[in-house]
This record gives sequence, structure tokens and C-alpha cells, in this order.
Amino acid sequence: MTAREMDEVYDALVIGAGPSGAVTAHTLALAGLKVICLEQGDYVLPSDYAANHDMWELVVRGHWAPEPNHRRNPADYPLDVSDTDLPPSMYSGVGGSTLHYSALWARLTPSDFRVRTLDNVADDWPISYAQLAPFYDEIDNFIGVSGLEGDPAFPEGYAPPLPPMPLGKYGLKAAESMNKLGWHWWPHANAIPSQKIGNLAACARWGTCTQGCPEGAKASFDLAYWPNAIKAGAKLVTGARVSRITVSETGAATGAEWIKGGERFHTAARHVVVCANGIGTPRLLLLSASERHPNGLANSSGLVGKNLMLHPNCAVMGYYDEDLESWRGPAGSAISSMQFAETDLSRGFVRGSKLHACPTPGLLMTGIDPHRLLPFDQLWGESFHQVIRDARSSIFWAANIDDLPEETNRVTLDPALCDSDGIPAPKITYAFSDNTRKIREFTLARLTEIHRAGGAKKLIEIAYLPGEPGHLLGTARMGKDKQTSVVDEYGRAHDVPNLVISDGSIFVTGGSANPTSTITALALRNARRLVETLQEGA
Repeated sequence: MTAREMDEVYDALVIGAGPSGAVTAHTLALAGLKVICLEQGDYVLPSDYAANHDMWELVVRGHWAPEPNHRRNPADYPLDVSDTDLPPSMYSGVGGSTLHYSALWARLTPSDFRVRTLDNVADDWPISYAQLAPFYDEIDNFIGVSGLEGDPAFPEGYAPPLPPMPLGKYGLKAAESMNKLGWHWWPHANAIPSQKIGNLAACARWGTCTQGCPEGAKASFDLAYWPNAIKAGAKLVTGARVSRITVSETGAATGAEWIKGGERFHTAARHVVVCANGIGTPRLLLLSASERHPNGLANSSGLVGKNLMLHPNCAVMGYYDEDLESWRGPAGSAISSMQFAETDLSRGFVRGSKLHACPTPGLLMTGIDPHRLLPFDQLWGESFHQVIRDARSSIFWAANIDDLPEETNRVTLDPALCDSDGIPAPKITYAFSDNTRKIREFTLARLTEIHRAGGAKKLIEIAYLPGEPGHLLGTARMGKDKQTSVVDEYGRAHDVPNLVISDGSIFVTGGSANPTSTITALALRNARRLVETLQEGA
């Protein structure tokens, strides 16, 4: 940045260039506002995607690993995970964690917004599904979501804009199994276009979506949104690690201090929008304590960092006699089921899980990794050849488990651990609740039942998925009451009206849906209201 640019006062400063940051910057820039985004990571070149390497499954275990403590890229900050049942994953870079997500594009259901009313647990959201639906639709249309309208699990009007992906042999087998059981299933919506749209190519079914799409089809937001945001006038600074949000004597946000290449900078703005994910956002708010905000910025409720939800997912791998071409993408998912997503008290718990059938590209994922927990002779020696042959005939039935908020699950600042710039790192404290364990036990039994209905010859249960998920939710929740929430229904901090939070941290409940669709819809809604505020001169 030039000296002149450093002295500018921006209409809005966005922190984080992941999906919500991209949507926010694009929306504000289109409205003619002066917006800058600070991102601690950098661009990832498509040529560097793990899937472009012959040994891509080994590359995935290096600088593409989902957990920052394993990956240790220069932009990453460490996490203290000594007191958590599930180490969370995230990715620092332009596009954020969409660089390594599988692009399952699910919405929350209407009941997810009314959990207190329906089930007498957690809290209701201050908004409804109906209020968010137009923003869901707009994001879907912009990035070209592939799917099929008419899913009975959702209200009328939900219609993904592009045709669904081919189910493929493994998807047809999964659907056949569900039909035998009489259970709901529907072609899964994926943030992967089945036809070319905007900056994205049509899916070529590489099946390596999580580790990067060589075709340029997956809607990672470095491709799907950032080129448009920059064309509209947004400024993006990479390699910029924000150390604190600054405030005036009155306690209003004035901008942010940040570090790049060892140098320290300050950028001033009329409004600050934090899009640093459900761990990075509470970390930054706690780092931004001041005389006016002694317990952390926007933290008069004491809830910043609390109610962390992680979606402790599970899976059952099934192996079949027929060749299911299980390496074909997208990954993504072929079909999903909301059969067990709603509360049924006869099951012994509240809420539930979303099921989805996924392909199994790669011999490590399909063969070696699932078998590591089995006795030695069931993987190595003579058994190894059969394990590898089975790789073409497997289905990965997985589930997102609704993870209800608990204040004891939280993000705090570690007293000793720091990142490479000397900034205190987050400590994650998280334990599976009894309700979560009951959902998981029930769900694993249902996944096993599906495989058996389809005639699977061998099953391997995966009680939880290491490195998954990057679903970081709930640590700066929205609500109407400033004593029981951090932000209002438009992401505006109760304590600091010119501070907006627009990422997964504002979720009230987690649902069982993959959250990025909801994160981006909320970001769009928040950004539209911020445009109105700025244009009114507030």
C-alpha cells in the first residue's frame, strides 16, 4: 500500500477474505463504497492444488492438511488443542476454508431457527428461515449451485439454479439402499456448477474437490467472488495479520492494527466488519480489550468465545461387490437425507443429523486410512491386495451431527502460546455433550443399516472424522437481548454499533447442515444493511 492509501479512511474495513469476507467486500464495493479487506494468508495458485500432483494424497498431508497445527503454513496461527475432544480445522488464505471444503451446499431447516420454541433447548434465532431465504437464493444464483428443486425437507421455493450432478454408480446404489428402507433422500446441492457460470468451469468429476479442483469448477470464494469484488473496486491486502481492532475514547471502532513482513500498520475505517471465522473472530475481539471494553471488544455479555459448536461428524465406509466407480466426483455428495434431522424424543435425544453419501477418491482415503484401526493382518500382507481392489467399490456414508451450544465449549486466549508475530493464540476447550454422543451412536447405527440394505460386504465405522469439520460456529451469537448475545440480527455488535460480525460465529444453533451456505447468506444480508447505514451517513 502506498503512503496515500495508508492515510485513507475507508467506509468499511473487512477482516478476513474467506466466503463471508468476499461477499461483504463485493456487496459494499458494488454500492460504490470504499472498502478494504485484510487477509493474513495469500492467494493459492490453482497449480498448487494438491490434486494437481501425482501423489496428491500425500501432498494433502503436508501444507494442505486441514488442521493448522499439522499444516504450519506461514499464515497459520497455532491452536492449543490440549483440552478438546475435536481439534478444529481451518485454512488461512484468500477464499478461506472454502479452499479445502467439499462444497456440500446445504441450508439450515426452518426448525433450526426455532430450537427453543420447538424443543425447549438452546435459543431461537432473531431471524427466520423465511427472512434468510432470499439471500440464500441470491448466493446460490451467483455461484451456480447444482441441485434439484422440490426437496420435501425444505419449504417450497427452494430451487438450485443449475441441474444436479449425475448420481453415478455409487449414488444410484446409495439411493437404492434408501428406497429399500423407505427413507428420505434427495440429490445433494453442491457449490459446484454442472454448467459453466461466471468465473467457474463446469464440473469434470475429478472427485478431488476437498483438496482443490484442477478444473476450476468448485466454488471456492477466491474464484467465485473475489475477482468480482476487486473488479467492483474492493481493495484486498494479503499477508496482513490483524492484531487488534482499535477504538476511540467513546468505545467506537476506528480501524485495525495489522502486521505484514514484521512491519506494523494501522488502517482507519468508519465501520469494521469481522469475518475471521468462529475461532479467529473471538480471538480478535478478546485481543482488542481496552479501557472501554476491558473484557474484550463487544463482550459486555461475557459470551464472546463461548458456545463453540464444531459438528462432530461421523461416517461408515461400506465396500460392495460391484464396481461403483467410487472415485468419480464431485466430492461433494451425490445424495443426502434429512430423515433424522428433526427431533423425535422417542430416540432419546433432541435434534438430529443430516446424512450424505460421498465418493471415495484415492487409495489412502478408501483403503489404508479406514483400515488402520483394524488388526494388522486385515490391512497388510495378503489382505492388502483385496483392500486395494475394494477401493473402486466403496461408499462413504457420513453425517453432520447437530451440535447444540454450551458455554463450557469456548475459545479463550492461551496464556503462553503465540503465533509467529507474538500474538496470543487461541485455546480451544470443547467436549462432546451427552446429547451429541447419543445422536452419534444413533446415526452410526442408521448408516450401518443403509449399507446393509445395499448389500455391503464389509463395513468400517468411523466414530468421528479427524481433521473435520471446519464448521466453527456460535462464539459471537446473534440475538435481541444484549445480555444474552453479542450482535443483533444484522451482525451489529450491541456494544459497538459500527462493528459488524459476519461469519459462523454469529450462529445461535448449528443445525446439522454444512454451514457455508448460511454463513454467506447472513453475510449478504448484513452487508446490505451496512450499505444502507453507510449511505445514510451513520
